Amino acid sequence: MDVLLIGSGGREHAIAWKLRQSRRLGTLYIAPGNTGTARCGQNVNIDDTDIAALVEFARAKKVGLVVVGPEDPLAGGVVDAMVAASIKAFGPSRAAAQLEADKAFAKHMMRSCAVSTAEARVFDRFSDAKAYIASRDEPVVIKAAGLAKGKGVVVCDDPADGILAAEKIMVDKIYGAAGERIVVEDKLLGEEASILAFVDGHNIYLMESSQDHKPIGDGDTGPNTGGMGAYSPAPLVTDAMMQKISREVFVPIVDAMNRNGTPYKGILYAGLMMTSGGPRVLEFNVRFGDPETQPILMRLQSDLLEILLAVCDERLDEVTLKWDPRPAVCVVMASGGYPEAYEKGKVITGIEDAEALGEVVVFQAGTRQQNGDIVTAGGRVLGVTALGRDIAAAKARAYEAVARVHFDGAYCRRDISDKALRQ
Repeated sequence: MDVLLIGSGGREHAIAWKLRQSRRLGTLYIAPGNTGTARCGQNVNIDDTDIAALVEFARAKKVGLVVVGPEDPLAGGVVDAMVAASIKAFGPSRAAAQLEADKAFAKHMMRSCAVSTAEARVFDRFSDAKAYIASRDEPVVIKAAGLAKGKGVVVCDDPADGILAAEKIMVDKIYGAAGERIVVEDKLLGEEASILAFVDGHNIYLMESSQDHKPIGDGDTGPNTGGMGAYSPAPLVTDAMMQKISREVFVPIVDAMNRNGTPYKGILYAGLMMTSGGPRVLEFNVRFGDPETQPILMRLQSDLLEILLAVCDERLDEVTLKWDPRPAVCVVMASGGYPEAYEKGKVITGIEDAEALGEVVVFQAGTRQQNGDIVTAGGRVLGVTALGRDIAAAKARAYEAVARVHFDGAYCRRDISDKALRQ
């Protein structure tokens, strides 16, 4: 079966790498892809938001399945367009993708089905948001309601900083149209966990747990990023806790989406805060997380293509997921200056040396080919991912691999998975 994978980041490289292992896979096309995905299939020069061109390509190549990686084309209705053209596509409809594309909608849906989340207010005028935040004495979290590439969240221990953050988002429009509305939440205390599930409209199959690291600096300091690393599994999510999350988060929200007339199919990602009172939802994403996908797919032993087809055909109940019991750790190597301004075009060396360690894959995110070299082309450049007999061994191998990769200005956190070690 020929497959079209949409996207160009580290998540898409990981998905392509895993799809390549399927015995059912024929030709794998990736639009637009990167230098890493080119090792797994054929890159296609079509932007991931050019829905008309993507549909035409899929039709012309008679692909058997379209797999959508990023949130933007999902929010733009690429799955609806593919289905209308009688092309099988993995991912939620445009209406269902509102769970990520519109944080106000997500809050409404959670309230409708009693999913535990932070208390919040939604504002579409800065003056109203400012007045509300000024009345608060406790820390607040300011979120752009729309899609902001994982960066539209500002945690403010001082409400005065919350007013400044709201002004930058709503008035200065640092996230463009994504910040026309904001959500102001109470700050939750605890440790974060990421739980991803396959959903076929009715059946839900939770994957192994993981934990992302959003802030740029060690010890969770500095501004938020798209994610500086992840590991799987997360020890704080026990089997009993996983059952609780399934029962109190995934089942009610999937049921609520059905009752709302927006049935959910695809990947459903719950970003959770594990508080003293139990798990509370920080956000929903409607696709594989990045960088959580890298360690999760390193551990997945089942055929990913078969799973995606089962979701599309609403027969997820026939699937059994098998996992490598060993943990995996992913360390993101970023361009110096990220998440603020950074330079591109830095030559990358040492990827093959890193992978020669064994049980290591260097997933490429912000890269491109230039004069025969692989060079940096984004803020998050590489996701160096390793398996190990335990978390400590996986971390050691990942950082040993990081030490073999070089590009000017490279930066990474040094404490990815330390929270698991403390568990």
